[in-house]
Amino acid sequence: MFEDIRSKKVIFVCHCMLNQNAISDGTAVYPAAFRELADWAYAKDIGIVQMPCPELQCLGLDRGDPEGAKRPVTVENTRIRRAMEQGEPGEKLKELISLVLWQIREYSRHGFQIIGIIGANRSPNCGVETTSDHDEETEGMGLFMGGLKAALDDLGLKIPMTGLKASDDIVKKLEELKQNG
Repeated sequence: MFEDIRSKKVIFVCHCMLNQNAISDGTAVYPAAFRELADWAYAKDIGIVQMPCPELQCLGLDRGDPEGAKRPVTVENTRIRRAMEQGEPGEKLKELISLVLWQIREYSRHGFQIIGIIGANRSPNCGVETTSDHDEETEGMGLFMGGLKAALDDLGLKIPMTGLKASDDIVKKLEELKQNG
């Protein structure tokens, strides 16, 4: 099966890396997307699987507060984190993790190489090395990435993860991720 020209290599990418229009107000760092990420993946013949944006799916485009951009980013991110931990958003977050986990397992089951998972550092949901909590950027994972990693660990799936920020040497971080995969 799948004996055609496809590379059978994929990378899972948090939604906002490919669509900055989905990011919380006041936090976009590119007009559209992290172009270096897309260019790198296409040059390496790696398919991009865009994961759903948990914040958009659970809280809406304005994240439940149209005044969010008036607060410092880490303060607003902490507010978003707290909202995501509550009732319906928390349950929806679990569903989104299950959806991504299903996709990962499906690609794995069919022999695809999963290069890695890319998050957005500082994000209250998609941060990998850093997240926002207690009104500051702190070490640790966001809620979505932390839940996804725990689910992968439970299944014994080892997939390298990294988080990106606009200030990073993006290509260097991607190459390091690929070498670890």
